[in-house]
Amino acid sequence: MDIQSASSVVLQALTQATSQDTAVLKPAEEQLRQWETEPGFYSVLLSIFNNHLLDVNVRWLAVLYFKNGIDRYWRKVAPHALSEEEKSSLRAGLITNFNEPVNQIATQIAVLIAKVARLDCPRQWPELIPILLESVKVQDSLQQHRALLTFYHVTKTLASKRLATDRRLFQDLASSIYSFACSLWNHHTDTFLQQIYTGDQQASLSSLERTLLSLKVLRKLTVHGFIEPHNNMEVMGFLSAVFERLKQFLECCRQFGPGSLCREKLEKTIILFTKVLLDFLEYHPWPFIPLIQCSLEFAVSYVFTEAGEGVVFERFIVQCMNLIKMIVKNDAYKPAKNIEDSKPESLEAHKIKTAFFTHQTLTEIGRRLVSKYFLLTEEELTMWEEDPESFAVEETGGDSWKYSLRPCTEVLFLDIFHNYSQTLTPVLLEMVQNLQGPSNVEDPVQMLMKDAVYNAVGLAAYELFDNVDFDQWFKNQLLGELQVSHNRYKLIRRRVIWLIGQWISVKFKPELRPLLYEVILSLMQDPDLVVSETSLPVDDFEFRTEQFLPYLESIFGLLFQLLQQVNECDTKMQVLHVISCVIERVSIQIRPYVGCLVQYLPVLWKQSEEHNMLRCAILTTLIHLVQGLGAESKNLYPFLLPVIQLSTDVSQPPHVYLLEDGLELWLVTLENSPAITPELLRIFQNMSALLELSSENVRTCFQIINAYIYLSATDFLQNYAEALCRSFYELLRDITTEGQVQVLKVVEIAIKVSPVLGSHMFQPLLPAVLRGIVEGERYPVVMSTYLGVTGRILLQNSGFFTSLLTQMAVEYNQEADQLLGSMIEMWVDRMDNITQPERRKLSALALTSLLPSDNSVIQDKFCGIINICVEALHDVMTEDPETATFKDCMLMSHFEEPKLTDDEEPPTEQDKRRKLLALEDPVHSVSLQQFVYEKLKAQQMLMGDQGFQALMETVDTEVVRQLQEFIHSM
Repeated sequence: MDIQSASSVVLQALTQATSQDTAVLKPAEEQLRQWETEPGFYSVLLSIFNNHLLDVNVRWLAVLYFKNGIDRYWRKVAPHALSEEEKSSLRAGLITNFNEPVNQIATQIAVLIAKVARLDCPRQWPELIPILLESVKVQDSLQQHRALLTFYHVTKTLASKRLATDRRLFQDLASSIYSFACSLWNHHTDTFLQQIYTGDQQASLSSLERTLLSLKVLRKLTVHGFIEPHNNMEVMGFLSAVFERLKQFLECCRQFGPGSLCREKLEKTIILFTKVLLDFLEYHPWPFIPLIQCSLEFAVSYVFTEAGEGVVFERFIVQCMNLIKMIVKNDAYKPAKNIEDSKPESLEAHKIKTAFFTHQTLTEIGRRLVSKYFLLTEEELTMWEEDPESFAVEETGGDSWKYSLRPCTEVLFLDIFHNYSQTLTPVLLEMVQNLQGPSNVEDPVQMLMKDAVYNAVGLAAYELFDNVDFDQWFKNQLLGELQVSHNRYKLIRRRVIWLIGQWISVKFKPELRPLLYEVILSLMQDPDLVVSETSLPVDDFEFRTEQFLPYLESIFGLLFQLLQQVNECDTKMQVLHVISCVIERVSIQIRPYVGCLVQYLPVLWKQSEEHNMLRCAILTTLIHLVQGLGAESKNLYPFLLPVIQLSTDVSQPPHVYLLEDGLELWLVTLENSPAITPELLRIFQNMSALLELSSENVRTCFQIINAYIYLSATDFLQNYAEALCRSFYELLRDITTEGQVQVLKVVEIAIKVSPVLGSHMFQPLLPAVLRGIVEGERYPVVMSTYLGVTGRILLQNSGFFTSLLTQMAVEYNQEADQLLGSMIEMWVDRMDNITQPERRKLSALALTSLLPSDNSVIQDKFCGIINICVEALHDVMTEDPETATFKDCMLMSHFEEPKLTDDEEPPTEQDKRRKLLALEDPVHSVSLQQFVYEKLKAQQMLMGDQGFQALMETVDTEVVRQLQEFIHSM
């Protein structure tokens, strides 16, 4: 593309691409897209955005196309990569001058230069840094700023590279330019301060912008440019100077009112100073040790004394608190349990911290944290009054502790309390003691203080375990406060119920719970209170169902009412969580009360179409609801099954959020289903794609498959076994040992439930099973499963086993009998791989089922078969002390509904199906002792006494003696 002739054409296309008319816009965008790979296109873009006479929107678009082109075509290996000649020309053109007049375009140009630098600097672009260093020295204000802006973005980009060679290059760069960067920063900082003192606000604003940019450069160089920064005097000198500069800038804040442009820039610069310290502490904890004392003195002075009055602002307080927190809890600053094992640096840091955090300092910090920073603000109180739901979301969700004052304050309190609990515990208990008795509703200061102190006691519950008799406090003080009905006292009522929620799993007698439920029931009548504190003491180890049942109907009804009333997604999720906990705890006792909830959940599901996290909460509630309803959950199918269908369909975007809970819901629905339905069967169409994902959910997928087999093996296998077989075949080619076992367990269960259909449907997978046995599979757990599958076929579908053996014999070019002998030999040899008693008995039954036989191969392996039988008899036979006889402990004679205690879960429908199946399973319905006796008797009749005696002589005499002992005890 010739630049001269193409400029006008490209310019016209860019102009059209800025149009609001899609008829003009779309063709222009398509044309520009086609030109992206044309040689010379980016040179034309460069000439356009460097032409300051053109329309700003056109130039902006030219920069964006250029920037995108770097990402796609600058690398040598990229398809349609730019030629080296054009790249060289573009690099030169980008740094010819730094005089872009439009701020937004200047920033974009700086970013795209940094993108090129990331790929080419310093090897292909050695002149970039020297030119930038020269350009930031020029007198022209605009050029100096643009060069400094570019210098920052280049430094930031190079600092972000993580390969060892790139890090070394950046460290070389940092060493060579650090001195210059420091002097540049000092120059702009001094200029700014001088202009502030002379009252030249316009000039000072310009200098402040340069101070900010040069400080950004220094931050990257300081944090990422040195392996041992503590050995560099300039680095440590800069960091030491940060504290003095911070004080100067904080004093400057007094001259500007909140909201002014200069104040805004000042605060931004002050925060950047604190980021330098925090970053350095994070990346270089030991080099930071000389700065610990200064950091603590500075932060504590401004946040916990009068020094900060009138100059500090919220974000600065947050940063100072983070600095204190990171020093207090930094593992590098803690000595080892055995002092002799501690590093000298750790001991030095610990010594500094210990000297700083005196009893007086800690007491002042503790008091101020609670009495100043824990106090609810006027703004928060107004929000609670006007919109309690938003207030609750803001308080519990809110921003991260790093950026928001309240959570940051609470985290700092917890860290300091944990590390210095011996000092701070008496301080907090004294504050509690000073607030004993009901607060005066006419004294808002006292009310706010009590709220703050109770907040602190709740946060420090685990630390205060040995120091607070919470049961007495609850009975003598807190219970009375919950019963104060004055409207203004709701602040305390809310905090007290939250406080109890914090302590309930720490220290709270179960006998007091009914009293607490009574109070909660009355508190739930207050919508403002219940919205802002929706927790219930049901989600802990000490919960007793029988204590809660008298209040279940009322509390559940009020929770449902609240769920309908609230609007915020986060609040609905919180209420649903509590509802789920209640259902989970009371289990089937919930059945009489869920009618309204069952009717409402479909409405809520539809309303939450755009809110996937709320839908996850609904899925969790449905899981517990299905478990509570048991077989009655079939009445939910019109809503439940489409929900499962959507949540587990990987072609639907919401599956990213809903899949895990959706699979869990699918599984519990099957486990509690009384019978298969066409709709429930149809959902399985989702499974093939799920198995292809091979994700962490694959185990649940196998459980779902097994549940379908237990529910209705015939319908399920006839519809899906073929597709499932294909999926399993692919899985077995590329899956872990555990995955192989899961696949084989499905096959084993299918054959156990339906021997003929299961064997037939999974026939394509079975040759690999026999092959694994004959060839001696090396993984014991896989071998055990192979033997389990084969044992099922041999015992429950012997005709199919014979045909399978014949098929395999052709593959091995052997006689079927010869192959059977090899298989029995390996079975006997690897019997110890089978650890489950059920499978060991199955092996004995299966191999013994080969008798009676006149087959020479089976008779040749008779000794091994008897050895396995005796081993299995030892596993399953227990002696009846009354009759002195042995009986098979695995035998099940009839099905009984188990008698449950209050803490036990009732059996699911699947549990009942498995129990009924066990009654028909030879492992649980056939006495191994009797079976072996009858088979040996039949073998004796076949061979005659003399022949049978000769056969028995092949068995070890001790094994024969043990066998006779088991048989004679019948």
